[in-house]
Order: sequence, then structure tokens, then C-alpha cells
Amino acid sequence: MKTNSNKYILIILSVVAVFSFSCKKALDINEDPNNAPLDKATPYVLFPPATLSTVGRIGTDGAVIGGIWGQYWTQSNASNQYKTIDAYNIQRGDYNDLYTQLFSGALQDYSLMLKLCDSLHDNNFGLMGTVMKAYTYQVLVDLYDQVPYKEAFGGLNQLQPKFDDGYSIYEWLLADLNKALAKDLTVPILAENQPLDMVYRGDMTKWVKFANTLKLKMYLRMVNAKPAEATDSIKSLISSGAAFLTDVDASVSNFKNAPGQDNPLYESNIRDLNTTTNIRASNTMLLWLQKNKDTRIPKIFRAGSGSGGVYYGINQGDYTSISQTYNVAATYRQSPLDTVYIISRAETYFMLAEVNERYYAGANAKAMYDNGVLAAFQQLKLNGSAFIAAGGAYEYPSGGTFDKKLEAIITQKWASFPGCHALEGYLEQNRTGYPKFSPVYSTDPAYVPGQWVYSRNGVTGAGKFPKRMVFPDVERSRNKNTPAEVPIYQKVWWSL
Repeated sequence: MKTNSNKYILIILSVVAVFSFSCKKALDINEDPNNAPLDKATPYVLFPPATLSTVGRIGTDGAVIGGIWGQYWTQSNASNQYKTIDAYNIQRGDYNDLYTQLFSGALQDYSLMLKLCDSLHDNNFGLMGTVMKAYTYQVLVDLYDQVPYKEAFGGLNQLQPKFDDGYSIYEWLLADLNKALAKDLTVPILAENQPLDMVYRGDMTKWVKFANTLKLKMYLRMVNAKPAEATDSIKSLISSGAAFLTDVDASVSNFKNAPGQDNPLYESNIRDLNTTTNIRASNTMLLWLQKNKDTRIPKIFRAGSGSGGVYYGINQGDYTSISQTYNVAATYRQSPLDTVYIISRAETYFMLAEVNERYYAGANAKAMYDNGVLAAFQQLKLNGSAFIAAGGAYEYPSGGTFDKKLEAIITQKWASFPGCHALEGYLEQNRTGYPKFSPVYSTDPAYVPGQWVYSRNGVTGAGKFPKRMVFPDVERSRNKNTPAEVPIYQKVWWSL
């Protein structure tokens, strides 16, 4: 039986490992999880495809939304694929896959997996599933504000689950993380099951750090809406001696240069669309990098064909303009082997820098900030030491106000996210207000490089930046409890 089970897992993995992120999952959002399509479902069968659903959707749709709304990229003036995003004109039918593959795909698999882990007393895979479930739910809450939780995945007994508010979901997720962390995690994972963990191959020390870092991230999301709770929770976490992801990323990187096996954004944006020029450098980021003579430019962007090696950008959302430089604007540099980051070392250091400034009088803030900048450069195989040295472009403003320090931290955090991690840069601006919004467009002589501008073709009204996604048709048509539609510029529960 054990041998047959392992063979079955290998068969599943051989299918899953093709990384077919763009495939439409036919599973109904409210399908009974107790009648799983795999009649021999185990945690070890469910965890790989669930992980891939999370990584695949956040690494494609999440990357494009974050890349454009985070003003790393903008729509090329010679193509149409992402115009609705750049114009803040998201419609109900635009992102069915993002919602359904995270909810009815990943979260349903994690939920069933965790029930099975409880029955098998497998605390290790239980923690893995709990962390990935919490991360996936957090992304949905951050984008949609409300999603079903308490009544989710109730099978035939609950075909139209009620939606829960984002704050309550955060509280339940954090409680689940604490419960999973409190269990005995010392039993070694079987060698045959280690490859099923695409993030850390069964290294539970790293999973504990991942869980702690995710908790820290969620507490920081609360600083505007629940400041007292955020303060107490963060101080308790720090005083507990919790270890964080300062020495290792939470990521998936085992991609290949082959159809269906490569980085999900590369697969979606380049291989599927058969073009390399769909997304161009936004002047918001490019001008900021150029102003600071940042050596990451050629690592993030590729000079446009016919540009003579000069890096030109496009002003955000200006895809209807005809310009000689727009035609040769730099493109986002992509590789089929690019890593998809869930939480990076750089992000972790920047979180700790903020924590030190907010709650510990800046005791170790500079050290954490410097390490964050260095880690961000190291991610691209570069050395950022000169930038954080005295007089460097990114020297920490130790003598500045709290606001100046927070702006430096979050701006560098934003700069560390282009690519499959871009969604986080957009979300962090919603939380902190950094980078700042510009009162003028990027063509104005008074424009400050790096400040976010309202899209040239935006439809929401000047200054009304997107704060959320629209619930998709697939959910609204099946669940009468779907919340009433609100403008995408209405903030989610934790937003500034």
C-alpha cells in the first residue's frame, strides 16, 4: 500500500510539475471538499498542487496587477493586453482565475489537507499547509477585503457561504498559525515526502521562520486600523525570541526553460502571448533608478530594440500616445527560470527596520535597513554597499523624523519587489502611503522621480487610485452572499 501510494504521488507530481499555471481549473468554488477528485487524497498528494496554485496565480495575475498598479511597469503603446489594469478599469470578467484558483483551488486543497494532517497527526505538513493557507487567504483579503471563511468549503451543506470581514479572517489565520507552531515539529519528515515541499524540502526550521515572518507581516498590516493590537502583538512576537526569514527566502525556484515548466509570469506574458514587449518600464520606477544611478537597471529592465542601449520608459498609463522613445522603451527583463518570491530576505529586513523604528526607538533600524538594501541587491547578484555608505544614494536617514525613516524603508522595500513579487509593493503603498502620490504627472518639470502618478488613461477620476479588486463573475453568479460591488478606489479594512 505504501509503495502504491508513493507511485500515485509521483504520477500526480509528474502532471503537476509541468507548472501549468494558466490552465483553467474546472473545480466549482463550492464543490464538496469531502468528495475530492483524488479518491486516495493525502496531505502529500494535495500539498504540491495547492502550492502551485498559490505561486502560479500570485506569480502571474498578482505580478501583473502589482507590477502595473505598483508602477514598476506600464502597458506598451503597441499592445492591448493590460490596458484595463493600467486604466483602473477592472471588470467582473477580467480576473476569474485569480479568485477561483486561489479560493477553490489552493485554499480548498489546503483545507482538506489540514483535516487529513490532523487525522494522521502529521504536525510538519500541518504547519506547511497552515502557513500557505494563511498566506493565500491574506492575499485574497488584501485584494477583496471580504471572502468566505467560517462557512467556506462546507460541501453540499453550504453551497453559498457567507463572506467574513477581513479583520476577523486575519484573527482566525493568526490563531491557526499559533496553534500549528505550538505543536511538536521534531519528528523527521520521511525522505520520500521531502521533495513534495517545493519551498524548503521539509526543513521545519525554515518553515517556523516563515510562519513567524508571516505573522509579523500580518501584524504590520494592522498598524492603521488596529494600532494597539499591532503594537502588543509585535512586541510579544519579538520578545518571544522568534526567528525570521533573514537568512533564507520563502520562494519557489525549481523552474525549467520549457513550455509549462517555466516561471509562471514568463509562461503567461511571453510564451503564451508570443511577445517580449507587452510590459514596458514605467517612468515612475525607471526615472527613480536613473536619478540614483542604481546598478539594478539592467537587471530589472532590458533596453528596447533600436534604443541604442539607452533606457527609455513610458509615463504610467500613457499607452495611447505615439512617441519615438515609447516605441523603443525598455521592457521588463524576464527569464523562464525566475524565482517566485513569497516573502524575501529583503522584505523581512525592511519589516524589522520598520518594527525597530515604530516600537524600539530605532535601536537596530539602520542595521536592518542596510541589510534589506544589501539583500535586495544580492537578489540580483549585485553589491549595494556603496549605496548605503555615508553619502550614498540610499544612506539611512538616521537623524530624520519617523516619517522620513519610514519613507526610506518602504521606498527601498518597493524597489526590491519588481517581478513576481510586485503585488507586495502595491499593497505596501496602500498601507503606508509610500512611495508618495505625486501632485503632478511625470511629464511635469516639478515631478519627483519615484512618486506615483495617476494613470494617464485612468477612468476612476484624478487621484482615485485602485485599492482593491472587483469580485469576479464566477463568484457573483454562484453565491448570492457576494458583497455589493464598490468602487475599486474604496480602501480595504487595513489600508491607510
